[in-house]
Amino acid sequence: MIRRSFLLALALGASLPLAAWAEAPLKVVATTGMIADAVQQVGGDQVEVKGLMGPGVDPHGYRQTRSDIVAATRADLVLWHGLYLEAQMEDFFHDLERKRKVVAVADAIDKSKLRAHADYADKYDPHVWMSPVLWKDVVVEVQKALTDVRPDSAAYFAANAQRFLAEIDQLNAYGKKVLAQVPKDNRVLVTAHDAFAYFGEEFGFEVLGIQGISTQSEAGLNRIGELVNTLVARNLTAVFVESSVSDRSMRALIEGAAAKGHTVSVGGELYSDAMGEPGTYEGTYIGMLDHNITVIARGLGADVPERGMSGKLSAGL
Repeated sequence: MIRRSFLLALALGASLPLAAWAEAPLKVVATTGMIADAVQQVGGDQVEVKGLMGPGVDPHGYRQTRSDIVAATRADLVLWHGLYLEAQMEDFFHDLERKRKVVAVADAIDKSKLRAHADYADKYDPHVWMSPVLWKDVVVEVQKALTDVRPDSAAYFAANAQRFLAEIDQLNAYGKKVLAQVPKDNRVLVTAHDAFAYFGEEFGFEVLGIQGISTQSEAGLNRIGELVNTLVARNLTAVFVESSVSDRSMRALIEGAAAKGHTVSVGGELYSDAMGEPGTYEGTYIGMLDHNITVIARGLGADVPERGMSGKLSAGL
């Protein structure tokens, strides 16, 4: 049976040898769910993707398992984020580079676009997926990596990448529209750790995290006390928990505000370092950011579509 990808290439006017489309799918290993989704979007039926970190998994402290090592050493292509996100795995990937095609896809972003890491002088904030504009650079790098491994499929990967980049533009436009409806005094995003700074820059929000850029940093009593005082002084009434970070510190923040006679509630749960469940809309990059944008806008006082940008979000947000 003629492959769907071959038909798409023909429809786009590509001239590709039929033998190229008869090859088995590329075996690609990706660390985070966001990268795995980009591979699937760009690679289509030319790839077989294994993501190492599923829903609720914190990449900052993740260490490779025996099965991860086996999958990576057998893969045609291994993609990791870089920018010190998978700090515990860097030695493994650098060693693997001698045997397999290994690419740190976020390292390709122009460093002038990145924020300095608060804890390490020579590092950068790795949470670039929170900005649709920055994530487009990563998608392009994924396209380049796939094309390097399978150049005969270049036209197919390019067509898929352009479609996905257009969807990301649509997502960004939705975010700009609904988040602009949040009253200016409410445009303060209080979260468990400092993962949303690029989001704040993109959409015009002040971001306050209990922990630092890495979840491995400690949330001290002084920091919680500072944030409690900020909530009270600025009459902020909503904070947000994260799916991949314990809510213990956030509960302490709410209790601290209550002790001062100020009521603070949870505005919703956000996806920070991991996406939603596989097979769900929130388990895709577009769905993850659609969820975050919609939950933040609603939690801070905006009137937003009940089911998000395209009506695909799960009910009961």
